[in-house]
Amino acid sequence: PVQLVESGGGSVQVGGSLTLSCLASGEIRTLHCMGWFRQAPGKEREKIATMSSPYDETDYADSAKGRFTISRGNTKSTLLLQMNNLRPEDTAMYYCAFRRGYWAPGMPCRIMEENADAWGQGTQVTVSS
Repeated sequence: PVQLVESGGGSVQVGGSLTLSCLASGEIRTLHCMGWFRQAPGKEREKIATMSSPYDETDYADSAKGRFTISRGNTKSTLLLQMNNLRPEDTAMYYCAFRRGYWAPGMPCRIMEENADAWGQGTQVTVSS
């Protein structure tokens, strides 16, 4: 199995920035997809961005384009989410997800609730005005 641990959440004011980190451990293999999701109170969990391995193809939700950046940390087992110009509507629990599989170069990888192999426990982000 794979274990995921998120960190980096917190409380910020409108316009502020945060960088979330997800550390993956366990049976991580080269062929996989990792991504960031969030869930606000009373809403369904939604995708923010994904990144494939080994080709590092990225895919963003429309709400994240231009403000959020997904990237690798110092190692392949660390996934980052840089969030800029945060808004109150970004307030949510942010989750990291992992799915084994192969996606060809140029193809965005996909993770859904029903096919993820692992989820982290989440890290809370609160944006206040």
